[in-house]
Amino acid sequence: MKLLLVEDDLPFANTLSRRLEKSGYQCVHIDNVNDALLACHRHQPSFILLDMKLNKDSSLPLITPIRQILPSARIILLTGYASISTAVDAIKLGADDYLSKPVDTQTLLASLNNCHVNEVNKLNTLNKNTQNHEILPEVTLSAEQVEWQHIQQVLKYNDGNISATARQLSMHRRTLQRKLQKRPAQ
Repeated sequence: MKLLLVEDDLPFANTLSRRLEKSGYQCVHIDNVNDALLACHRHQPSFILLDMKLNKDSSLPLITPIRQILPSARIILLTGYASISTAVDAIKLGADDYLSKPVDTQTLLASLNNCHVNEVNKLNTLNKNTQNHEILPEVTLSAEQVEWQHIQQVLKYNDGNISATARQLSMHRRTLQRKLQKRPAQ
C-alpha cells in the first residue's frame, strides 16, 4: 500500500511515516508543493496525506490535479488551521477526508481505510494478530457526520474549551454549543 506524505514539518512527517509503516504502508515523503505532482506520477500512490499549509503555500490547489492523475487514490487533507469553510472547499475539490492536527493513529488509519474509529477498534480487537488492513468495511459519512467529527477533533485538541474551539472554527460560541447539542444520525 503506497502512501505519499506531503508535509513540510520534518519531525511530524518522520513520526507519521514510522506509525504508518508499522501498519503496512510504504511511505514516500515530499516537503513542498512543487514536487507533489511529480511524486504522484513517479510513485503512483493509493493514498495521499496532504498538509494544507506547506511553508507559505496552500496545498488546496493540488487536490484537483492529484485527483486527475490518480482518480482512485484516497486523498486526506491534514491541517493545523482547521475551519469548516476549508473542509468544505477541500471536499468540493476532491479530497476524501479532512483531519485536523494533531491526529491520533487510530483516527488516521480509520480515515485511510474509510471507516469509523469505533469500527477500527472492534476489528483490531477481533484481529489482534492480523496485519491485514484490507478487511475494513467502507462507510460513507454524511456532511453532518463529517462536520460533527471535525468539531470533535478540534474540541479535543483544545482540551474541551468551547471558546477556543469556536475561535479556531471561526464560529460564534453559541452556534458551536447548539451544534454540539445535536448529534448527527449514524
